[in-house]
Order: sequence, then structure tokens, then C-alpha cells
Amino acid sequence: MFDTHAHYNNGRFDAEWEGGADALLSSLFSEGLDGIVNIGWDVPSSCAACRQAAKYPGRMFAAVGIHPCDAQKCVSPEAAERELEELLDRRGEYPIVALGEIGFDYHYPDTDKAVQAVYFDLQMEIARRRRLPVIVHDREAHGDCLSMVRRHPDVRGVFHSFSGSAETARELVSLGWYVSFSGTVTFKNAPKVREAAAAVPADRLLVETDCPYLAPHPHRGELNHSGLMRFTLEALAECLGVTPEETESLTTENARRFFGV
Repeated sequence: MFDTHAHYNNGRFDAEWEGGADALLSSLFSEGLDGIVNIGWDVPSSCAACRQAAKYPGRMFAAVGIHPCDAQKCVSPEAAERELEELLDRRGEYPIVALGEIGFDYHYPDTDKAVQAVYFDLQMEIARRRRLPVIVHDREAHGDCLSMVRRHPDVRGVFHSFSGSAETARELVSLGWYVSFSGTVTFKNAPKVREAAAAVPADRLLVETDCPYLAPHPHRGELNHSGLMRFTLEALAECLGVTPEETESLTTENARRFFGV
């Protein structure tokens, strides 16, 4: 299995798992987990994701970026750009494979859409210059996320924990993008997500945990981790009409191709 979106830099692992994140990761890798992309949501968490990934060469990789909900906390776009560029300059030291997670999140009533757009656009431009893929967070903002993708035709990426329609998924694929599914595909109240998964070609499909969040059924509500991803793979296999083993193999191959690892 290859977990394309995880947050092992989240303090919940040290607080809720005996031995902390390192003990959990050592166990997962010893049990055959193929890879993890560790995701930042602001500059400090991106630095932490890089340091953590460097402990597991060839097994854990990092993505650095500013989440839309954290954009309003930034001092300025100029300062954020400078800090991200300085971190990206250390790619020889850290296994950074993507910009992320970035995007739009319109769920909360105090959302400043204009600020989110500034930081999303900025990071898409950094990705273009650096020739890196992006990992997009899209929450209740499908149309605006697609518009941003169209504004940057030279950037490719993945929509993580996809929650849009099958039609949106097909449009993303037509633009050269990938689509990733998390434990939500196992939820009984998420038929739309399963319809979208069935619409994605096998060579554009990725799988993730978004841990410590979004644990799949029957572990919904628990601390999520990459070892539970097999339930997500089983649900995706049903959507595709293939075996879980085939789904595991193709999503791992897709992940390595997408991130270039």
C-alpha cells in the first residue's frame, strides 16, 4: 500500500499512540507498507513533515504548503513565498515531492475566499516554477478549484480525499490530473463518493488516509493510520469491479509514477 496523504506530523499520534508516531511508523513499514507522503498545512508543519520523512529514506516523502484554512494566519503572501522557497531549496536534504496541501475550503462561515485565492494562486505558481505536482484540498469549493486548475494549465496534481461529483472527476482526468480517495469512500452515507471513484480511470486513481482523520468504516471516529487503508482499498475495489489486491497494486504504481519516486 502507498498512502498518498497523511499527517504523521500531527500531535495526536504522540498523544494517542503508545510510543508515538515513530513507533507506529516503524511498525507499519516493517509490515510492508510501501510508502507515505507526509503533508504540511503551514510552514512549521511542513518543516516537521520534512524532518520526519528524512528519518525513513525511500519510504516516507514530504509535501510542503499552506492549507487554505491557514492562509489567513500568514503574515503576508511575500513572507509565505520566501519561507516556502527556502524550504524547497533544501530538497537535496529533504525528500520533498509536492506542494501541498493547498486549495479552497469554504466550509466555515468566517472564510475569506479572497485571501485563500491569493495563497492558492501563489502556490500554483511556485509549483509551476519548481516543476512539482500539487495536492489540492477542495471542500465545498469544486467550481472555484476547477477554475484555479484551468488558470494554471502547466501545473498537474491530485485532488485529495475527493468529495466532488463523477462529472468533476472526469473533467479533472481530462485535464491530466489524478483523483485520490480516503476512508470516506467506505461511509454508508457517501454514495456520491463511490460514484466518483467508479468514474476515475485505473491509471489516475490514488488512495490515502488523511490520517489522523477520516478513519474508514468500521473504524470511523477512531485515530486513523495507514494500516487501516486496506478497508478503503476494499471499497475502491468494489467500485472498480476488481480485487483489493489489484487495487493495491495499481494505486501503488500510480503513486510512484505521480510523485516520481
